[in-house]
Amino acid sequence: MADAQVPPQAQQSLLPDYPQMILEAIDALNEQAGSNKSTIAKHIESTHSDLPAAHTTLLSHHLAKMKHGGQIVMLKNNYLRPDPNAPPKRGRGRPPKPKAPLPPGTVVSPPRPRGRPPKDPLSPPKPKTTVSTGRPRGRPPKMAKTTPAAAPPPPGVKRGRGRPPKV
Repeated sequence: MADAQVPPQAQQSLLPDYPQMILEAIDALNEQAGSNKSTIAKHIESTHSDLPAAHTTLLSHHLAKMKHGGQIVMLKNNYLRPDPNAPPKRGRGRPPKPKAPLPPGTVVSPPRPRGRPPKDPLSPPKPKTTVSTGRPRGRPPKMAKTTPAAAPPPPGVKRGRGRPPKV
């Protein structure tokens, strides 16, 4: 009985990859302004009947991945293939300055790595130098107060609790 059912891994292997299905859908729909996500999903559902349950999530993920990778272009919520004659998209930030050509025969050294250079494990340790100013390190301890204690109130008068009334 277990042989009659196809395992889910084998079902998914019969499907083409999502990027391939998306590009086929965009080409088949051949809309001038591009195809939106719902029309691409409907086309994939009509051509491939054995889609996974998370089809919409997978489609959204692969559309975003292909958009960032440059395989498709998004224009007004529609996806289309990029124009092969279009100039390459410029990155963010200011473009680098053009470099002057070096004279022939000049040997260019490799650039220095960024950050602090690593310590040499074979070098002897440096002797620690202590600069003494005559004071110990850190914050000085608090000095105890030497003021006399307040005089106790007269024995016959007892004060009430709280703030005294205004007079």
